[in-house]
Amino acid sequence: MTKTCAGFDAGVASGEALGVGAVRIVGGGIGLARTCEVVEVQPAISKSPVRLAANRWEMVIRPERGGRITSLRLDGEEILDQGIGVDQPTAEGFVEGGAWGWDEMVPNVEPTDALPDHGEAWRVSWEVLHSSQRSAAMRALGRIVPWELTRTISLDEDVRVSYVYRNVGDFPHPAYWCAHPLFKYEGEMAHGLPSPGPGSSKKVFLPPGSTSSFQLGWSSGLGIEMSWDPFLTPDVAIWICNGDLGGYYQIAVEPATASPLLAPGESFDWWLQIRAL
Repeated sequence: MTKTCAGFDAGVASGEALGVGAVRIVGGGIGLARTCEVVEVQPAISKSPVRLAANRWEMVIRPERGGRITSLRLDGEEILDQGIGVDQPTAEGFVEGGAWGWDEMVPNVEPTDALPDHGEAWRVSWEVLHSSQRSAAMRALGRIVPWELTRTISLDEDVRVSYVYRNVGDFPHPAYWCAHPLFKYEGEMAHGLPSPGPGSSKKVFLPPGSTSSFQLGWSSGLGIEMSWDPFLTPDVAIWICNGDLGGYYQIAVEPATASPLLAPGESFDWWLQIRAL
């Protein structure tokens, strides 16, 4: 939740807020349209989860659920928050839809008149390009902003995630992405930041480009380090929820791009990695 996708509002001021209906942009502007029409968001089509495993890691991904990583296990222990039983991808808000697991926030986080809460990527089905025991590549396409995101995940000693964002429209637009892995939160866990009180939450914004990694440790003795390139993804926020939002217990490490401006057909690529401590 480090920033919204700057510049989009100027081209979509007449758009309606997204609910179960989505706003389709048609025409010109800075990669967006001058006019809007409302189309229905279709319920997710049931598909088999993609399961990966290698060494100490196991992962489950649901392509039809916005490409959500629903499970990440280290030595058999689940380290992603499993939520409070809410799973509704057609909900208007991200929390209403079920805030758990790991999603990709594209092309915005904060909602605008035309862009939904926490972006489009969690609301659309992802295409599986490749899948094996240790790796999977998936692709998603924007319905409002003409973006294409390809994500490749590889499990080995570490979890490696590579991304390619491409402008598939006719006009330049800024490429915004934010990682949204919601790890499970424990009040006494190691994370190096002040913890919010019971029933509350907080977000800490780190100085841009100030760090390339962040560590988490749980009471079981498991620990991870999440790392990234601070030049490619300089904006980082840490979200901690200690029973807020209806009872969620989660901590998210959120590196984000600085919204580089992409010409039509141009792409931008970056990566992140998780290693066991």
